Amino acid sequence: MNPFNEKPRPLIKLIQNWQQLYPKPYDKREVDPYTKTRIILMNGTEFEANWFSHNFARSVCDNDLRRELALTRDIEKQQQLKISLLKPKDESILEHTVSYEQLAVDLTAELAKRELDCDVKTALDFALLEDFDHLYRYANLLEGERGIAAEWLVGRYTEIMPGRPTISHHRHPFDNVKRCINAKTSDVQTVLSTMIITAAEQQTMNYYMNVTNFATTDIGRRLYQEIAMVEEEHVSHYESLMDANATPFEKLLWHEYCECYLYWSAYMTETDPYIKNLWEENLSIEISHLHKAVELLQRYEGKEWQEVIPCGDFPAPISLHENIDYVRKILSDTVQYTSLKDDYARVKALPDDADFFIYQSIVNPTTDIVPSHNVIEGMIRRRGADYRFQVAPSPIPELRNRREDNTSVGRKPNAASSTDFTCNKL
Repeated sequence: MNPFNEKPRPLIKLIQNWQQLYPKPYDKREVDPYTKTRIILMNGTEFEANWFSHNFARSVCDNDLRRELALTRDIEKQQQLKISLLKPKDESILEHTVSYEQLAVDLTAELAKRELDCDVKTALDFALLEDFDHLYRYANLLEGERGIAAEWLVGRYTEIMPGRPTISHHRHPFDNVKRCINAKTSDVQTVLSTMIITAAEQQTMNYYMNVTNFATTDIGRRLYQEIAMVEEEHVSHYESLMDANATPFEKLLWHEYCECYLYWSAYMTETDPYIKNLWEENLSIEISHLHKAVELLQRYEGKEWQEVIPCGDFPAPISLHENIDYVRKILSDTVQYTSLKDDYARVKALPDDADFFIYQSIVNPTTDIVPSHNVIEGMIRRRGADYRFQVAPSPIPELRNRREDNTSVGRKPNAASSTDFTCNKL
């Protein structure tokens, strides 16, 4: 599909009334896990578009332009609110959090498997193991506090076991900034991937930042606080990959194109008829937004859309599905890596005065104050073992013991074995 070839509708006709804006929530007992994750992804995509528009408006003084941005932005906000209200009232914050982390795992794996830019693929694979570990930590909190086994929430499509331990995720901010792509020379899938993953992680960070103080126990509040700070790292990590040299109007065009692509992907892969219709409705809305971005690009910069996106045909749709074998391979190959400025390194290759060790000594002076560790230790004390869902033993021998939470892997030299990151062949 090429959304540039579709006929847009007048923007004023896309505004909905209150009755239209309130959707029928899904049934948390019957919904497919990937319907939930698509909803979270599209919620985050709308937030990203809305806030890009706000930031654009704050950088210009042309009120005619700001009015154009405000109209589209108002519709984006309506879309986001409608999508967010698909979540039912009886689904707890913690249950919803499990879906956030399932999305992070399976979306990242899906993007990495198709990514041809080696820097971008490595960035995806690196953070994949961290979101995978977050799923394990939240799942243990959920089972310990509410007696709910997260494996049923994820449909047994995503394993629940340790990844690179969360205690190892805390890095000096200098190490979270990577090399940016050039949208003019990159494959369209690469540009989309950097935008999609940034939007998804931004939404996750926002969610955790906002719900941390709503957690009902001190250990829950502490866990959200810790992982929210890791999500701040992930947003810095992923946003640094995006093309920062594009003009605001070029970025606006890419944002609207990305939204069209994601709604089309959601429509093509959705299994729930009611929600599939919502994705189709929103795709039509975003096509109109895209054509408005084309108009603004022509009016203010004298450019045709083909100068920014040479071919408007979509890549294959993003499909959210099981990625157990892929995650296991990345875990086996790279668990003992950390981030080092623009690149990555095994922990044993770092000098003793590396920023990573300095930052770790500040935030993790002792393991007994680290919330992600204490959640697992608490489960082990009460139940005799942590909570997991695995199809086979962990590929990392040091992470197989269910009666001890490992705080060394990914953090201390020689705590585990790793080979290296791999690139996809062109």
